[in-house]
Amino acid sequence: QVQLVESGGGLVQAGGSLRLSCAASGRFFAITDMDWYRQAPGKQRDLVASITRGGSIQYADSVKGRFTISRDFAKNWVYLQMNSLRPEDTGVYYCRAAYYGGPYSESWGQGTQVTVSS
Repeated sequence: QVQLVESGGGLVQAGGSLRLSCAASGRFFAITDMDWYRQAPGKQRDLVASITRGGSIQYADSVKGRFTISRDFAKNWVYLQMNSLRPEDTGVYYCRAAYYGGPYSESWGQGTQVTVSS
């Protein structure tokens, strides 16, 4: 019922910035959580940042002070501002949304590649 479309990935040098966007569309009663996950080559997909419908925010330790997650509740968009990027930030970034549409469900975006060169 919820489709997620991501944009904003690309190739940047270390120390640069990128802004990722994720747009949610479809039929649902309410989106509760919107998250960003990252999967590096050969590694497990890990949570980077999360924001709830109440505005509570959590970050992975590796991105605290550098990344900022925000949400437009009216538009059902979530953003990830990434500053001071490091090579270890390289990976595929996925948007996730949990929502009520009947049963409580979740949807994942297709992923967007972020590559940080040294």
